[in-house]
Amino acid sequence: MFSAYIVVGALTAAANGFAAAMDFLRPAWLIEKMTRVRVRRWMLGPLAVLKIAGAVGLLIGIGVPALGVAAGVGLVLFFVGAIAAHVRVRDYASIPTPGLFLLLAAAALVLRVASS
Repeated sequence: MFSAYIVVGALTAAANGFAAAMDFLRPAWLIEKMTRVRVRRWMLGPLAVLKIAGAVGLLIGIGVPALGVAAGVGLVLFFVGAIAAHVRVRDYASIPTPGLFLLLAAAALVLRVASS
């Protein structure tokens, strides 16, 4: 289980690191999606910081299990909120992206708990 956590945790951390980088770079496609979901541009920085915190927490969680669990819980809640934001504005076509991130975060969380 621990080896699986390392792989899934690292993959989840990398995906969230990439997503955070996109939040900071603000490409047109991301701005268009965020505008559709009614996320203001100034919110992208704080959202990116939360993703980075979750990614770093998962990586540190390899050696500090409690931090890995906390980071997993935080990312799960973050992406549940992201899906809720899409549902709120009836943007169902965009749900697969935060849904994939939610599945990765949930898998990392389950594996970290199971390997503790």
